[in-house]
Amino acid sequence: MGFAEKRGNYWRGRYKIAPGKHLTVADENGKALKFATKGEAQRAASEAENKYRRGDWRDPALGQETFGEYASRWYAAQDLAASTMQNYKRHIEEHLLPEFEGKALAGILRADVDLWEKKEKAVYAASSVKTWRSTLHLVFEDAIDEGLITSNPAARRRGRGKRAGRSRGRGPEKVVTDALGILLTAERAALLSGRDDEFVAVVLKGYTGMRWGEIVGLETAFVRPGAVRVEWQLYELDTGELVRCPPKDDSYRTIDAMDWLSALVADHIARTKPTPCPCHGRMYVFQGQGAARTGGHQGAKLGDVARRAGVSTGTVSNVLNHPGRVREETRVRVELAIAALGFVRGAPLEHAAHWRRNGFATWLFTPAVSGWYPKKAPQEARPVPILGVPWPGIPARGRGATDRADACWLPIAKGLTPHGLRHTHRTMMEDLGTERVLMDERMGHIDSSVSARYAHVTPGMRRRLMLGLTQQWEAALDARLAMCPTSPVRVLNDLLLARAVALR
Repeated sequence: MGFAEKRGNYWRGRYKIAPGKHLTVADENGKALKFATKGEAQRAASEAENKYRRGDWRDPALGQETFGEYASRWYAAQDLAASTMQNYKRHIEEHLLPEFEGKALAGILRADVDLWEKKEKAVYAASSVKTWRSTLHLVFEDAIDEGLITSNPAARRRGRGKRAGRSRGRGPEKVVTDALGILLTAERAALLSGRDDEFVAVVLKGYTGMRWGEIVGLETAFVRPGAVRVEWQLYELDTGELVRCPPKDDSYRTIDAMDWLSALVADHIARTKPTPCPCHGRMYVFQGQGAARTGGHQGAKLGDVARRAGVSTGTVSNVLNHPGRVREETRVRVELAIAALGFVRGAPLEHAAHWRRNGFATWLFTPAVSGWYPKKAPQEARPVPILGVPWPGIPARGRGATDRADACWLPIAKGLTPHGLRHTHRTMMEDLGTERVLMDERMGHIDSSVSARYAHVTPGMRRRLMLGLTQQWEAALDARLAMCPTSPVRVLNDLLLARAVALR
């Protein structure tokens, strides 16, 4: 509670901000206010203390460095993984600076942050806005450590501002599938790409739970008999560059592989005969699907413009598509970079040595699980047109594909994503009754509980899991065999023929 203090012929208001630390009620310029009566001084002090506790208080005596100045200095001082630096840069440039850049750090109140969050949620997903607010919170926390501000206006007060019985930040439930869903998705992905690589990759992901970057970054040297070693991943930056870095959270691990899965991957390597990629000089199990664009263009790309302008590719995209969302200074800088590099919008890219996350998910995986191509101007979302024979159908391509098609695919697991296969693998292990310690080892998770210190993986656990996953795979093959004994996908067709012989 604030209190009044007699000072000669006037009173001043004093309030507590920390044990043994008090401040005086002051005006916007930091000059102490003088009150004629004790009651006025005490009321002003109490109000100032309440503002401080709510996070709506600022100390006029502190420096008036702007958020934009501090954010630039803060970002330059970070020394983190390339992926983290990229994310921070995107959050700051695209979502924080447009709102707070010119405001003094000490002048940003909790009400300002709440208003910004409300406006962002009207345009973007709540989960994304939550991430951006976390970055804002982190920046303010470091400003507190430097003594620039005394409270964090981005901090959330527990239990405040929530409607009873509802969680406004709750996202959709993650979609998973089963062993048959993995097999059918892999077959369709291979039909869409016109090669076996996608079949092998989807099956490997579904039966190991590897992350997307770990699949793309899997080198032939780490494929071993009966196991796959996760030592590296390829992380895709906004600039399009694929960075070879350790797996997430340093989750190095050796994943046991069933005999049939080891043979599937080994046969794939023998068939494709990988060569060192031009970007990393290493041999990877999987290669990109042709060129993202055609024509052999060697000019500047979106990432080149972003690097020259010192912004993210998202900012360049906004300048091209929504210039009103970008600050004038940034827009001019990007436009100068475009002119200097001779960037041509829609110009083709060179051949891709690796899959791109968006290209794989948008044009191969999602159509495979949903049976629909996504919306892409000027075309709306549409069913994948297929020629019904041979079963399960060959995607029709080229001019008049829809007119030539005589069927389309039904959904397998609408809403399933490539990362959803990681959830699927965990669910499959749960269904088999796999021990928690083995599941965590396989997924690359760390259990910091006390009980986990006393749990250890045994050979018996591994054998039971390998047997259970093999039984699920064979049951999926049997179900697929019952639908049709052959497949247009060569590698699956061989598996079906072998399974038919084994069942005789």
